Amino acid sequence: MSPTEQHAYDAERFAAIAASAQPQDWSRPSPVPEWTARDVVGHLLEWLPGFLTQADVTLPPIDATGDPVAAWRQRTADVQRLLEERGDTVFRSRMFDDMPLAAAIDRFYTADIWMHSWDLGRALGQEVDLGEERCAAALEGMAPIDELLRSSGPFGPKVPVPETASAQDRFVAFIGRDPSWRP
Repeated sequence: MSPTEQHAYDAERFAAIAASAQPQDWSRPSPVPEWTARDVVGHLLEWLPGFLTQADVTLPPIDATGDPVAAWRQRTADVQRLLEERGDTVFRSRMFDDMPLAAAIDRFYTADIWMHSWDLGRALGQEVDLGEERCAAALEGMAPIDELLRSSGPFGPKVPVPETASAQDRFVAFIGRDPSWRP
């Protein structure tokens, strides 16, 4: 899929998980220590605008304290429009090589949506299939930069799992989640 298509797909899957929540579910714990289901959505709403300032891109503000599903749908529409209208804009960063904005969003933000779909699903008591092939590919790409990923803070310590575990369980464990976690 193109970055635009991947974002639309992953964002809609995340929206479907979020839409299944009842009002009382937003305070449920998530597999991310000290985060609730609402915090998982809030994280995805809040970090992208700062990231995009590196490309002189500003997203419209969103009320992350209100309805998480409505806020998510608004953010998704804003990002989708950005991908469609400005995806070829050069994204310059001090941390990595220049790349098209669409590629930067795909690599960092859409991938985060995909990963956090598992967290939100688990917080809401759902099983989420991240896809065995995609998990295996992500794990293969991340394993060589394991030390960098852990030292920069986005992932907790690896959780031990058997070598025979599914690609999804090995991936989830790699990013610091217990594959058997339940609320």
